[in-house]
Amino acid sequence: MPGRQPGLTNESAGHLAEAAPSSRGATRSQVDAAIRSGLLTGRFIPGKAVTIRGLAGELGVSPMPVREVLQRLSAENALEVKRNGRVQVPDMTRDRFEEVLTARLLLEPELAERALPHLTLQDVKTLTALDDDIDQRIVGGDAEAYMRLNHAFHFHIYRASASKVLLPLIDSLWLQFAPFMRTVYGRVGTASLVDQHKEAIRAIELKDSAALRAAISGDIADGMGLLGKEILESATAG
Repeated sequence: MPGRQPGLTNESAGHLAEAAPSSRGATRSQVDAAIRSGLLTGRFIPGKAVTIRGLAGELGVSPMPVREVLQRLSAENALEVKRNGRVQVPDMTRDRFEEVLTARLLLEPELAERALPHLTLQDVKTLTALDDDIDQRIVGGDAEAYMRLNHAFHFHIYRASASKVLLPLIDSLWLQFAPFMRTVYGRVGTASLVDQHKEAIRAIELKDSAALRAAISGDIADGMGLLGKEILESATAG
């Protein structure tokens, strides 16, 4: 297998292969799942390029399905595909950050409210277990596991809505901001994260839509909003 590509995080070398299909006859959907997982857990560094051939080698497939998946992700603004075949996560600018943050604050509380009637006590148990695991990862400073579990927590709620419109939009937003937030956690750590998940779980138990909206909004504003703005402002000042 080829060496680590320059756009992958150091601690994630070879992790794409773990999520990769086991044979070269892998379907495009398997390649899509592996690359999306890499984006959502911050295995790609904004502004650092990788090659289609290199990613294909990491995944153990031919370049063709990788190229098709990357073109689709490029259409979702999650990746940029260059003419020379190199691929990168776009750099996060202040304007882009503000747009993504605003979109999340508009769409995610709405989708959570739509999901609320479909969430059961079993969902509460699942979300509680996820949140307990998240707490351990925050204390342990495992940023990549935190991102994976945080995504699982939010999308367990959102998928209950069975939305055909809002859910794909929110999925695209997460692909766009996750790599940047991974670099943020790499700089400031996870100890400063504020957890609004318990408030969300309590709201689901009580079937309190206003409280659920507030918890989701607060989680986005505290997690992405405060930390992301701090890093962007410090970078601009520097």
